[in-house]
Amino acid sequence: MTSRRTLSLVTTPGELRAALANTGTVGLVPTMGYLHEGHARLIERARAQNDTVVVSVFVNPRQFRPREDLSRYPRDLKRDLRVAGAAGADVLFHPGVEVMYPPGYATTVSVSGVSGPLEGASRPGHFDGVATVVLKLLGLVGPNRAYFGEKDWQQLAVVRRMVRDLNVPVEIVGVPTVREESGLALSSRNSYLTPGQRERATVLSRALRAVQAAAAGGERDTARLRQAGLDVLAREPEVTLDYLAVVDGDMAERERVENDPMTRVLVAARMFGVRLIDNLPLWPDASRPGGEGA
Repeated sequence: MTSRRTLSLVTTPGELRAALANTGTVGLVPTMGYLHEGHARLIERARAQNDTVVVSVFVNPRQFRPREDLSRYPRDLKRDLRVAGAAGADVLFHPGVEVMYPPGYATTVSVSGVSGPLEGASRPGHFDGVATVVLKLLGLVGPNRAYFGEKDWQQLAVVRRMVRDLNVPVEIVGVPTVREESGLALSSRNSYLTPGQRERATVLSRALRAVQAAAAGGERDTARLRQAGLDVLAREPEVTLDYLAVVDGDMAERERVENDPMTRVLVAARMFGVRLIDNLPLWPDASRPGGEGA
């Protein structure tokens, strides 16, 4: 990590504007807090490419469905300030719900197509909430670049499509997934799991790598590729599968795959009462900026 810088905590748009006055290029890292090493990598990338780095911490209620874990989503502002400062952030923007959605708020952003399948089908309205809050943050911060982890691959696709379609003048930068030594993708929700449960949750990344291996062996039939991952998941009784899918850059499943660097295998499942997601490129050695290797 970079050496610690002076980090300003701001909570209102006025404070944010004052903190960003005459600061040169700006990189934004939008988060829901409980920052970990994965977020630190985003901040470090932003630090390397911009004069000023803003980290937003906002648990967005509009991307949670009823009966999801909004009320128990982990929150720790002291931790967030520590991680953000150590990784090189200059400003931490921590608005309240009343700031982001004041009384009378009546606007929602909806991105068709890429938001429909997988997470969109499992969590209706989720990506409307994501697109809405991200567009608001882009408007408030006015960054040159915004940084998102590839672990939330479909979210990244939705944000990129929104920015393109609405001509938002910002570069969206995807940063490869950060993993524990075991292979489990880092997530704030991992805090719900015991060490033993986290080890068993590596079945998700192992299933993804089994699909990769089948593709590397020459398999191109999507159903057979998918089955390679399902066979691994079937060995873990705690897996309640939501989806395992092989999709192209438009988040669409085809009967056969081509050696396209944007093709990904994605998984979502509930384990030990916690919903986890992960993904990998089908061809990890494909030439693609920000790709994640095997």
